[in-house]
Amino acid sequence: MAAPGKITRPPGERIKNDRTDALRLARLLRLGELTPVDVPTPEREAIRDLVRARDATRSDLMRARHRLSKFLLRHGRVYPKGKTWTGLHTEWLRTQRFDEPSAQASFDHYFGQVLGATERRRALDQQITDLATTAPFAPIVARLKCLRGIGDVTAVGLCAEVGDWRRFSGRSLGSWVGLTPTESQSADRHSRGPISRRGSAHARWLLIESAWHHRRALRPSPELERRRAGQPEQVIARARAAERRLHRRWRHLADHRKLRSTIVTTAIARELAGHLWSLAAMEG
Repeated sequence: MAAPGKITRPPGERIKNDRTDALRLARLLRLGELTPVDVPTPEREAIRDLVRARDATRSDLMRARHRLSKFLLRHGRVYPKGKTWTGLHTEWLRTQRFDEPSAQASFDHYFGQVLGATERRRALDQQITDLATTAPFAPIVARLKCLRGIGDVTAVGLCAEVGDWRRFSGRSLGSWVGLTPTESQSADRHSRGPISRRGSAHARWLLIESAWHHRRALRPSPELERRRAGQPEQVIARARAAERRLHRRWRHLADHRKLRSTIVTTAIARELAGHLWSLAAMEG
């Protein structure tokens, strides 16, 4: 399979039929100018749909929480114990009552949406967690999870989006997900613009969300050690080296070059893609 958008065609050619198309494809194939595309298997496509359904449910939950919190704020109801959307906050929400029947009905509707979206997200998370140990790419998922900020949902999502990691290199993967800057050069003029945003938008979003975890200083993490249990020492050593480099890179860009955090996160995500590729492409 070849990418149709990358098949060159002379601008002055006005004849297009099956014969001329076949001749053009044969010439381009002989010259090596056809760009192959990866065709996902039905199983991988189903996993990708599941991961994207989980992302849609997460967005639904966020919107439902916003609607409920703004409704409570309009009625002067403010949670007094600090952090919201915890178990204690949920119990506090269950005790809320309103004098007006219409207000109570509205609250019940908004609260029900939050509970329903939370339960749907929990069920999808469990299905993805089960896939992390049973899917064909389970060994790769286990290695990716050795990096900070990469859990079951992120690792399975990236494997479902990328497919065959070996068709990339550490440099080309960041370009494939659209994390490299656009570039325009002519003679002595050379300028760079925003990132290209091509490729899989979902994979790009997963990488950027994971990059935020490298902002904080390294510290012991029981959860991370649990994910690393049973992995070869060379995998753990490579993951630890990547964490140190990504954190140092973040501090250099943020503290010394004074870049905005969003720009720093994009740069870290691009480099993180290379480290993930190095773990995914390891033997074993």
